[in-house]
Amino acid sequence: MRCNTCMRGGNYNKTMLIEGVFAAATTPFYPDERVYFRKLEANIAHYSRSLLAGMVVLGSTGEAPELSDQEAWDVLRVAAEAAAPEKVLIAGVGRESVKATLETAEVAAKHQYDVVLVRTPTYYAGQMTAAAVLTYFRSVADRLPLPVMLYNIPRCVPYDIPVEVIAELAEHPNIIGIKDSSGDMARMKATLAATREARRRTVTVTPVFEAVTARMLRADTALEPATFVSAEDLAGGAAVETAPPVVPMKTRSKEVGFQVLTGSAGDMLESLELGASGAILGFAACAPQACQEVYLAWKDHDLKLAAEKQQRIVKANARITGALGIAGIKYSCDYNGYWGGRPRLPLLPLKTEEKREVEALLEGIRN
Repeated sequence: MRCNTCMRGGNYNKTMLIEGVFAAATTPFYPDERVYFRKLEANIAHYSRSLLAGMVVLGSTGEAPELSDQEAWDVLRVAAEAAAPEKVLIAGVGRESVKATLETAEVAAKHQYDVVLVRTPTYYAGQMTAAAVLTYFRSVADRLPLPVMLYNIPRCVPYDIPVEVIAELAEHPNIIGIKDSSGDMARMKATLAATREARRRTVTVTPVFEAVTARMLRADTALEPATFVSAEDLAGGAAVETAPPVVPMKTRSKEVGFQVLTGSAGDMLESLELGASGAILGFAACAPQACQEVYLAWKDHDLKLAAEKQQRIVKANARITGALGIAGIKYSCDYNGYWGGRPRLPLLPLKTEEKREVEALLEGIRN
């Protein structure tokens, strides 16, 4: 991101509008467990044609802990190259140390990601005191060229970031929000209340108040150099090939606070009603339209329709995402027109009866 996203030579403002529904993308593999980059490209391109606000690459659904550093860096590159410029790209970069996290985050910055998503370290969970967690996130945020989102996922990480720690981190100028995948509505309400008075930030948006991404700005600033035409050529009537004029992208500003997003599709509507700005969902990897319909109905203030759309996905999400996990999401992707495949060992694929169950759950949730 860095200087490529500077506003016409001004200082880079480390913030971003994170609003709407984001698909937590899977990482497809060959049968021999190599990363299947062509299928990753196809998925990201498919999401780019949807109404999703953007995609998260290398989150929990992307099996990030199962990848080597080089694989992770290649996944970030390929996904960024396949994504439409207007889609917000969020990179999961959390590692076990500040140094390793920063290395992956620098790769994300190089490939024009907009935000990094950072979970807490897991191996030394017993030593993740409030002071250690504050030090970890602040050390990462202090040194990064990209804005940081905290990632709280206690079902995978044996640590639940205390609300008071989130409130303290929300005052950091480069920590702009959190994805909370706890599924705990009392906690969601407490987090929103604790961060409501956090510093407000000015974000750059389009004329219709949608996010302006790093890749949109890069395309806008990549103007063709002026073509010199000599007086002799003009006098001789020579035809000169020149680039067409490029109209600069129009933008405006919007004030936002600390942005809280839910990671639970089953509680999306309730979270939005409480004040969440959006959702980052594993279920959106296989059923993006169904998830997006909840958000759009809520955005249109049609709470009756939003509730109907929410209820439509509750059971399927609970079983597929909550119980069957990565294997369930990946098989659902296969069934619903995306590339999923098998998870990487030691995660096991679905059994035949589980596949039939998933198909029945998704029968009315096709894309």
